Amino acid sequence: MDSLITAAGRALAAGDPLAALNLVALREDAPALALRGTAMAQLGDLPRATLLLRRAARAFGPREALARARCVVAEAEVALVSRDLGFPTRALEAARVSLEAHGDHANAAHAAGLAARRLLLLGRLDEAERRLAALDTAALPAAARAAHALAEAGIAIRRIDTRRATAALAAAARAARIPGQVAEVEAAQRLLESPAARRIARGEERPLRLAEVEALLASDALVVDACRYALRGDGVVPLARRPVLFALARALAEAWPGDVPRETLIARAFRARHADESHRARLRVEIGRLRALLRKAATITATPRGFALAPRGGREAMVLAPPVEGPHGEVLALLADGESWPSSALALALGSSQRSVQRALDALAAKGQVRPVGAGRARRWMTPTLAGITTSLLLPAPLPPG
Repeated sequence: MDSLITAAGRALAAGDPLAALNLVALREDAPALALRGTAMAQLGDLPRATLLLRRAARAFGPREALARARCVVAEAEVALVSRDLGFPTRALEAARVSLEAHGDHANAAHAAGLAARRLLLLGRLDEAERRLAALDTAALPAAARAAHALAEAGIAIRRIDTRRATAALAAAARAARIPGQVAEVEAAQRLLESPAARRIARGEERPLRLAEVEALLASDALVVDACRYALRGDGVVPLARRPVLFALARALAEAWPGDVPRETLIARAFRARHADESHRARLRVEIGRLRALLRKAATITATPRGFALAPRGGREAMVLAPPVEGPHGEVLALLADGESWPSSALALALGSSQRSVQRALDALAAKGQVRPVGAGRARRWMTPTLAGITTSLLLPAPLPPG
């Protein structure tokens, strides 16, 4: 490897892409293409970076499997930043195996970390955690340790474990050297102090930071968790697959200590504009089912105009709601990270069809809440970041239709 390539590599490692480009900008050999692609990624020109890295991978000969694997890993990192979650994971895994076989343990660990971060964006926390736990970070360079710690912090934040998240972010801050990583760590630390959810109780609502959410869930209050579609009292009762019962529980908790008229409950649970006797009969059945689920934590009593929730032991009842709700709130929550997302990645992250996501994006664009960037298959979607709101931290899985 010649001296210009070596010097450009050192400049990139130090976080100086412009210096690297000054050294190799006019060269078309495979190592120079790989360095140019990495430099363009650091400068934020991700489409150009992807093109250069693909050219570099093709330019390396059949005996240069190690170099090709490094290009695949670099392209996967660009895809992750671009929110191209459909990147072929088999290619990334094959690159990781090749790197391990050639003794490049640092880049192999980086490849595994990228796979874990992709799983984190998709909400597959258990798989992401297993990937990270299998990595030995002791021998990794500082940048890889910082990326690993950031991924651990992301998992802890999604699991609402502020102590673990704070410790992971502190480790990331100690290891981060590249300006981009330093900025990412600082942004993640700000998330812990930003509103992550809303507490709705006694007809009032107020924002909660993640630590306050954790304290609320650890209290003895009866909490209708609209971030995870569950009831939290004496244990956790999941209701993600029982949307009617969840809608009834939320309506009753929001009105506590008052009652809710039958017509209101029918409208919210069954989405019926006009209540008839069949709706009232179904409401009695569903209220009975909810009573059975809550028998240890609360009672539900009939009133002259509807039903009222009464937690046992003099406890409070409240709703924990996401900071952003309404039509297509999940799409807005993902876009609120400030990155540009393709509709295919949004569909993967939400567990929905791409066509459904596209209809949601079109509706949001008509209201000026999102905007497209690019055209055709290269089109991506962005929205101005919702200042001071960590919208995606408690993003729930889609609620099944009633």
